[in-house]
Amino acid sequence: MSAAAAPGSGRAHSLAAVAESGGPTVLRILLGAQLRRLREAKRISLEDAGYAIRGSHSKISRMETGRVSFKDRDVADLLTFYGVTDEAEREPLRALAQRANAPGWWHDYSDILPHWFEAYVGLEEAAAQIRSYEVQFVPGLLQTEDYARAVTLLGHDSAPEREVGRRVSLRMARQTVLYRDDSPSLWAVLDEAVLRRPLGGPDVMRAQLRHLLEMTRQRIVTLQVVPFLAGGHAAAGGPFSILRFGEPDLPDVVYLEQLTSALYLDKPEAIDSYLLVMERLCMEAATPAASAKIIKDIMREY
Repeated sequence: MSAAAAPGSGRAHSLAAVAESGGPTVLRILLGAQLRRLREAKRISLEDAGYAIRGSHSKISRMETGRVSFKDRDVADLLTFYGVTDEAEREPLRALAQRANAPGWWHDYSDILPHWFEAYVGLEEAAAQIRSYEVQFVPGLLQTEDYARAVTLLGHDSAPEREVGRRVSLRMARQTVLYRDDSPSLWAVLDEAVLRRPLGGPDVMRAQLRHLLEMTRQRIVTLQVVPFLAGGHAAAGGPFSILRFGEPDLPDVVYLEQLTSALYLDKPEAIDSYLLVMERLCMEAATPAASAKIIKDIMREY
């Protein structure tokens, strides 16, 4: 039996089948997970694997977490190093690597899409569930076009109109994920401050709040508000998102956006900590029904 079967018989073929409809980001993560299993089955260190492809341990780590594209030569050399010599086992993985390098639809926005955010767009596209906590802005997937423009102008007030328009267009394009047949569920917890910060002016904000209420009527969207009266709460560290995937080979990912970069956490202990905080937030927040009433009450103030 070849080494490829060690972590699970026929896994290379099953991964290729599961990934048939996946985008490039999910394909990279699937392939990276399989390469990690093969390496660990042979008890090979990251350093030794890196040496085998004329790279470093950090390069192997990035490959195994799907954070970089794959060179066919690197994949072929790693498979050989891991003892996978049967072409019937090698070929599906090499084909997966080729498909994983295909550009996603967001590649058309590469001129305005930060490299550190590109991975998130791909993960968002592949997620089965997205849970987020926001303290300042309405989540991007729930923003109206006018509200999105107001948010964009906060960080790009001197940008040409064409650039601003493309940034808004990217945000609107991301929202199509909620209208697919296999759309992810979205569970957002918002601090009340998000609803009271009148970005774009009263008319824009009123329309945004109305849009939030309309979105909550979709079965895939759950919205909760943490009212000011709740006092302090569990997420003192700021906004974050947790993305969960339908394929068991894909670990949950916590996304933390910073001013000019982002953190992607996938270690089990980190995931567990953020899941615990999210659960506490949901208990401290108003129920979805009570949250809808809060939104309606605030709408009347604009």
